[in-house]
Amino acid sequence: MTGSKRIYALDTNVLLHDPTSLFRFEEHDVFIPMTVLEELDEKKKGASEVSRNGRQVSRFLNELIEKGNGHGISNGIELTSPQGIKLKRGGAVGRLYFQQRATNGHGKADNQILSSVIELRDQNTDRAVILVTKDINLRIKAKIYDLDAEDYENDRALDDFALLYTGSTELPENFWDHHPEVQSWNERGRTFYKLDRRDDEDWHPNQCLFLPGENSVELRVLHVDEVHATLVLLDDHSHSNHSVWGIAARNREQNFALNVLMDPDVDFVTLLGTAGTGKTLLALAAGLAQVMDQQRYREIIMTRATVSVGEDIGFLPGTEEEKMTPWMGALTDNLEVLANPEEGGSWGRQATNDLLASRIKIRSLNFMRGRTFLSRYLIIDEAQNLTPKQMKTLITRAGPGTKIVCLGNVEQIDTPYLTETTSGLTYAVDRFKDWKHSAHITLRRGERSRLADFASEAL
Repeated sequence: MTGSKRIYALDTNVLLHDPTSLFRFEEHDVFIPMTVLEELDEKKKGASEVSRNGRQVSRFLNELIEKGNGHGISNGIELTSPQGIKLKRGGAVGRLYFQQRATNGHGKADNQILSSVIELRDQNTDRAVILVTKDINLRIKAKIYDLDAEDYENDRALDDFALLYTGSTELPENFWDHHPEVQSWNERGRTFYKLDRRDDEDWHPNQCLFLPGENSVELRVLHVDEVHATLVLLDDHSHSNHSVWGIAARNREQNFALNVLMDPDVDFVTLLGTAGTGKTLLALAAGLAQVMDQQRYREIIMTRATVSVGEDIGFLPGTEEEKMTPWMGALTDNLEVLANPEEGGSWGRQATNDLLASRIKIRSLNFMRGRTFLSRYLIIDEAQNLTPKQMKTLITRAGPGTKIVCLGNVEQIDTPYLTETTSGLTYAVDRFKDWKHSAHITLRRGERSRLADFASEAL
């Protein structure tokens, strides 16, 4: 291996996290230690996402070897993208190299990978050799041996989580002065505005805008182009007369959330917020109102990632629904509020937990592949623990008339190798922000109790 190109040595967890990572290093070369191949072989059995990714990596490697076998593996194999894989990359491609000498099989796998990369560096003193791993401890070990090590970041949705789209923006006090020529009209009991857009108004479809103070107003962007923007006045769900299934908005962001959750033209909603901001309660209240009262959807389907038992819920007794019940404490707690005769609406007084539960189905993420949901209201809880690939698998299950609501708190990611910037929830928020049938709201204020509020600040 000669030349000025860098050599990236890939750890097993990078390939299992993103099988296409092989092809994402542009003109640079990729090196795979023998221990990584052995670990891929161990992971290939099973129906989990990790096992599927392991098998996909093996198929990619086999395809590359078959393509370049005429030239011999020792000289490196050209890393041409496989058919059907769309990658953002330049024209130049690197080469794939394997560790030629088998390891002796002793010691921890991480240490064997480390020693093979150190040997590679010593053989290629004229080139930069970088170990790419999602394992923080292995990166620390590499630094101890003066070896360059990096996290795999090609799948990051954005560089800094602080830059993530929040879904709402405060307008300046002189907003209306900047827009003297505003067309306004009423249609079906709603007020619309059309105005010329200024350069500093970087708005997205279904973004919520608010003007605080005495002349406070809350608006939502319906349509936006380079010249004009069409806004609609938001419904005030903070008043008990406009409550949703007996639930009234307690703050501005909750009102924004109820507006987009109740809009049939918004097919995909993401709600981000810490514990106690009301994500699950709002999503369930809007779902029940549209399933029971308006009969817009057939039923509510609720699912979440069961992280602490990994991919398998098999050891729990009972049916799929019974197996998932221990994970659905949030659903049970919120149903008690929604079925309360004192707090429920006119329907809520008659409704019982049994009636509501009959229209809410609990499903495991493990069994979502191959299914299509027609006219369903799908709530994905704890969505911050999903990878971008898992998120895509779920969202593509939506059939005609289905609405998907993703709830999550990126400060509580429990999945190994996922971070705030690589979470599937962050990925979905960033990729969907310019689509006219999606909306995102970041909920900031906790609404549990003064005890919970003080505890979150003081502890």
